[in-house]
Amino acid sequence: MSNSTIDQTPSATYTKLFNAIEYAALHSPYYKKKWASIGFDFNSFKSIEDLKRLPLTTKDDLQKENEAFLSVDASQIIDYSSTSGTLGKPVSFPLSQKDLERLSLNEYLSLKSTGVKAGTKILLTTTLDKQFMAGLAYFLGAQKLGASVIRSGPGLPAMKWESIQSLKPEYMIAVPSFVLKMIDYAKDQGIDYQSSSINKILCIGEPIRNPDFTNNVLGQRILEQWNVKLYSTYASTEKGTAFTECEEGKGGHVLEDLIYVELLDDQGYPVPAGAEGEVVVTTFGVEAMPLVRYKTGDIAIMHHEPCTCGQKTPRLGPILGRKQQMIKFKGTTIFPQAVFEVLNKLDFIVDYYLKASTDEMMLDTLTVFVCTHKDKEVVKKQLVELFKAALRVTPDIVFQTMEELGKVKYKSENRKPILFLDNRTK
Repeated sequence: MSNSTIDQTPSATYTKLFNAIEYAALHSPYYKKKWASIGFDFNSFKSIEDLKRLPLTTKDDLQKENEAFLSVDASQIIDYSSTSGTLGKPVSFPLSQKDLERLSLNEYLSLKSTGVKAGTKILLTTTLDKQFMAGLAYFLGAQKLGASVIRSGPGLPAMKWESIQSLKPEYMIAVPSFVLKMIDYAKDQGIDYQSSSINKILCIGEPIRNPDFTNNVLGQRILEQWNVKLYSTYASTEKGTAFTECEEGKGGHVLEDLIYVELLDDQGYPVPAGAEGEVVVTTFGVEAMPLVRYKTGDIAIMHHEPCTCGQKTPRLGPILGRKQQMIKFKGTTIFPQAVFEVLNKLDFIVDYYLKASTDEMMLDTLTVFVCTHKDKEVVKKQLVELFKAALRVTPDIVFQTMEELGKVKYKSENRKPILFLDNRTK
């Protein structure tokens, strides 16, 4: 199946939506209760326009009532994936056998659109452990395509170059800022990376495009130093679906057999064509934990004109921003509360605050300012371990005296102490 063969008529879309809503109404305890409270009967869903009658599902709903979203018996669960821990509490996303097959199809289609085929060797630099769905999805999709996967995992540029030199993969899946670290390492070690086997990189977790699809600073820095082809992709655990560029690099194609996308304004109304809005999704074919009208918090523009690659499916543009305090740091979505939860566990942390900024590549940076009376090297080592375990990434850590910290956190003009300082470019 390819995007070009998907039935995109309104009647086909309605049928997929009806099936998704019917399934949720019959099997999801959360949606049963929620829709009963507003008097919604799925049999009254007669057109796509009726979708607006259904309330939106939020991240807060998922965290507060995680178990109520489970729509199959626990005995049918094959895998337990989870989000990275927004608001300090990860959301569990169980997958049934059918869900794993769907996840495999999702990345089969995504990787295929970037030129992966049977026999392609892929260097996978994401983790497959820690309940991380993305690494699992890439592995399953590559397997379905007949490609070979080198499960290198994150970090350690030296290990990546050893794998490239010995196994000669043509394709790499990596966070783009890490690609720059690989380039720097290669230069320092005298590795002829320009002559390496890598010719394509699927960039995950961080944008490499501007809204007009030109390369942003991050994409430019890679391409100025390495003669490779870059592809962008956008996905999350909640969606279980990727929006991946084709060879044209003009936005992530919507896999319309797997997901329905709305772009809504702050009042919950559809935005006009070409306008930016919050990405809201309804998943198709998800068995264990289906979502209906889920607010991702991500802002983007949908492009409906046919792609020059020949596919007629809509394409989602680069993510333009995130709602409220959500931080996208090193490819992982984090809320300040998740960081606070780690710091609050340690009684030797006397005080702290968190600062988010924007670097020269327009990526979020995250710094934790802490005061402690314990040996700073010991504290830093412990914090790094705890952050990696809880968040999968580690913020920058800066030690301050109480006097230094207090000048920021306890300003007299503020009614409350400042725990989170958001200095990002708006």
